[in-house]
Amino acid sequence: MARPNIVFIVADDMGYGDFGCFNYGASRTPALDRLAAEGLCLSQHYSACPMCAPARATLYTGRYPHRTGCIDTIEVNGMDRLALRETTIADLLRRAGYATGLVGKWHNGAGDPRYHPNARGFDEFAGFRAGGMDYFDWRIEVGGRPRRADGRYLTDVFTDEAVAFLRRHRKRPFFLNVTYSAPHEPFQAPDEDVRPFLETGSFNRGVSTLYGMLRVLDRGVERIVGELDRLGLTDNTLLLFTSDNGPQFGGAGDGEWDTTRFNCGFRGRKGLVYEGGIRVPMLIRWPAGLDGGRAVHQMTHFADWLPTLLAVAGAEPPAELDLDGVDVLPVLQGEPARVSPVRFWQWNRYVPVGVCNAAMRDGPWKLVRPAIAAMIERNREFSRLDRAYTAHPEEYPDGPPRAVPPDYEVPDPPPAPELYNLDADPMEQRDLAAEHPDRAARMARALETWFETVEAERAAIRDE
Repeated sequence: MARPNIVFIVADDMGYGDFGCFNYGASRTPALDRLAAEGLCLSQHYSACPMCAPARATLYTGRYPHRTGCIDTIEVNGMDRLALRETTIADLLRRAGYATGLVGKWHNGAGDPRYHPNARGFDEFAGFRAGGMDYFDWRIEVGGRPRRADGRYLTDVFTDEAVAFLRRHRKRPFFLNVTYSAPHEPFQAPDEDVRPFLETGSFNRGVSTLYGMLRVLDRGVERIVGELDRLGLTDNTLLLFTSDNGPQFGGAGDGEWDTTRFNCGFRGRKGLVYEGGIRVPMLIRWPAGLDGGRAVHQMTHFADWLPTLLAVAGAEPPAELDLDGVDVLPVLQGEPARVSPVRFWQWNRYVPVGVCNAAMRDGPWKLVRPAIAAMIERNREFSRLDRAYTAHPEEYPDGPPRAVPPDYEVPDPPPAPELYNLDADPMEQRDLAAEHPDRAARMARALETWFETVEAERAAIRDE
């Protein structure tokens, strides 16, 4: 069998509960629902971080975010940068003879040309490099040239560029990464896509608009799938669809624009290491390589996709850096997992703090260090600088502006660890730490050791 093409689609802030097949049809996503039914649907798939840029860093490298230097979504101090020593999946597939393209949002280094997608393994780039963009008054680059809004909705623009890439490269193996910015804020959608949800009377304007954004995204997925069919590429194209992290709740404010909505009962949201922030959808279709119509219940993680895609493509992993992920192709093919994986998470603003918003999963057991509110909130000065840099990076020829991070005061003692058995309690409602103190203590020590290890590696590239 010829080497497969790979199309990896990533949504932005989309949870399991945003799929029509999981929310009783509320969001109306027929194309995605069809993928879930016809392909593989992974029920315990995890992002590497409850926030965008660090999660994407792991997706591209197979390594925990801290190791890569990408610790936050904020571009001030280069916190969103994927360190230059890192080797990306695009680098590796290009070396193996694949045409590589990125369409959509990058957010792993804006402004500085050293961090441009074309310098990180992608032959072609059509999109924006920052964390967000207006959907109607957009500014992107295509083939190295700026392009301004032309009346099209941004999600449709990305679909158009993805389809054009497929047509250009249909005669050689390709890796196409489509990173839609929907349904990330700003919450904007064509009136005709919002109206059906408002008219039900079941949703406020914020959720109706977000579902409208997903409706456009779903049509985009349908067009990409249809183009693969039209070009005769469906059978030997590995198609993956996921989200970078869990759904954002609250949105642009309370009341009519509050985006809090159904997410299958998972606790938490974007920004938190409870299941609602890190357990994200993954749909896979590869008719020539995987039997469809199945659910996969083994735990999988963003770090696993680089080694898995390399195995699929017959490409070599990077020799210079250790991977945190493993090849899960045998699991996707129906084989039992050889070992129960252990995974770790930690995220807060500006400077990582190991006892804040951190988690470890070992088999069915999950330890959570709850978030300390002040440590996951944006600082006003950082927000001001970040907006200025995002809007006009050309005004900062020396790279992102620098600022001194807030001086955190960690409570003494910090919030006590929580322990959950996800087999019995996937909604994380019953804290078992008091009932299993030895297990909780053992996992807390392992989490601390992991954090010290990845932070030491980050320290080596901090001043890059």
